[in-house]
Amino acid sequence: MARGIDPMSDRPVYRQIADALRARIESGDLAAGARLPSESVLMSDFGVSGGTVRQAVAVLRGEGLVLAEHGRGVFVRTRPRLRRLSHDRFARRHRDAGKAAYLAESEAESVRPSVDVYKVGPETVDNDVAERLGLREGAKVLVRRRRYLSDDQPTELASSFIPWSLAEGTAMTQVNPGPGGIYARIEEAGHRLGRFTEEVTARMPTPEESHALRLAAGSPVLALVRVAFDVDGKPVEVCDTVMSADHYVLAYELPAD
Repeated sequence: MARGIDPMSDRPVYRQIADALRARIESGDLAAGARLPSESVLMSDFGVSGGTVRQAVAVLRGEGLVLAEHGRGVFVRTRPRLRRLSHDRFARRHRDAGKAAYLAESEAESVRPSVDVYKVGPETVDNDVAERLGLREGAKVLVRRRRYLSDDQPTELASSFIPWSLAEGTAMTQVNPGPGGIYARIEEAGHRLGRFTEEVTARMPTPEESHALRLAAGSPVLALVRVAFDVDGKPVEVCDTVMSADHYVLAYELPAD
C-alpha cells in the first residue's frame, strides 16, 4: 500500500486518498486552477484501482473543491472571494460616476465584470414581490433578469422587479439602462433613493441555478432579497439574487448607537 494509506485504519481507502488530495489543495501544493494528477497516476501513487480513485475524486467534487471538465480532466476549483460591502455598494457617488454597484464592486476587487442579460420586459408578479412593492398580486412590473460574471466565472443571478408605472418609457426597459444602472434611472424619474433592506438565507440551488452558476455538486447558494425605498418610504424595486456562496464574503458595517 502506498505511503499515506493506512491499511489498519477504519477509514475507507478512498476517503484516505481524498484526505491526502484535500491536504495538497489546502496547502497550495495543488493551486486553484491546477489539474489533478490523472487517474492512472493516482492509481500508481496510491496502489489502488481506478474505481477507488474515482470514489476519492467524487468526494472532492461533492465538497466543491474540484471540477471535472469533459475531455480535459479534473481541476482544483478557482474561488475568487468577492467582498460585498453592503454599507458602500449603493453609495450615490458610484451612480454619480456612472457606475452600477456590481461594476464598482468588481473594480475594487480587481476582477473583470461582465453581465449576461436573460430578459428585460413586462411581467405580472407573484404575491411575495407584489406585497414587497405595495402592489396587488398580478400587477404589471418591469423584470430584469441577468447573470453576473467575474473573470468569466458566474457568481450570481439577479432578478429586479420595478413597478411598471415607474419603468414604462424609461431606459430601464432597455437591455443597457445606461450609466449608473437602474438606480440612476429611478432617481432621474424623481424617486431619490433613501434606504435599502436585505434578507439573506442559505440553501441548496435548484438544478437550473446550479447549471447557470456552474456549481459543483453539494455547493450551496446565498439567496438575498433586497428592497429599495425612496426618501418618502415608497418601495421602488425588489431584487431577488442568488449568489454562489463560495465566491462571496458579505461584509456589513453596523452603527453602535
